[in-house]
This record gives sequence, C-alpha cells and structure tokens, in this order.
Amino acid sequence: MPDPDPGVQEVDIRLDATVSGRVQGVGFRYFVLHEAVELGLDGWVANTPGGGVRCVAEGPRARLERLLERLRTGPPAAIVEHVSDAFMPATGTLGPFSVRSGAHPGD
Repeated sequence: MPDPDPGVQEVDIRLDATVSGRVQGVGFRYFVLHEAVELGLDGWVANTPGGGVRCVAEGPRARLERLLERLRTGPPAAIVEHVSDAFMPATGTLGPFSVRSGAHPGD
C-alpha cells in the first residue's frame, strides 16, 4: 500500500484492537511494539485477563491499517484466531509506543 503524498498532512486517528488465540507467552506484545515503533505510531499493547492482547495506537489511518494487518498475522509462534478492531478519533494523549502491564486500566 503506497504512502500518501508527503506534502499532504494526514489526520491522526485511533485504533483499538484486541487479538485472541494463542497470543500470550509467544512474544506477541514485543512483536507489536517493534511493528508500531517501525510505523511511527503512539500507543500501547498489553495482555488482557481473558488471554488476549489489546493494542491501542494512534497515527495516520494508512499506518494503522498496516499495523492491523500485522496483528492479524502475529509473530511465528502465535496462532491468531480473531482480531476485533475499532477506529475512532485520536486523543493525542498516548505518547511513545510501549508495553503495558495487563492490569493497566487503559486510556
């Protein structure tokens, strides 16, 4: 997917995605961290109490779509069964992408 014209300013939006399957104990959070940093996104990733992984990221829609594609694949040891995703307006409050504790309440 080609990047948009660099002279055009894209509006940031937010992606809130939860991945289910065999996604804990396989390096999924650090896979997401690497991918999000490579894409220049702000946000976080954390394990969920139900055995999934939740990712909240903000940035241009095209970059978030690329991250979503990677969430659907995951690292080699993962088995992704389902990804639920929602796009919404960005808040601009997330900061540099990080791995958070599963006990974090979110944003």
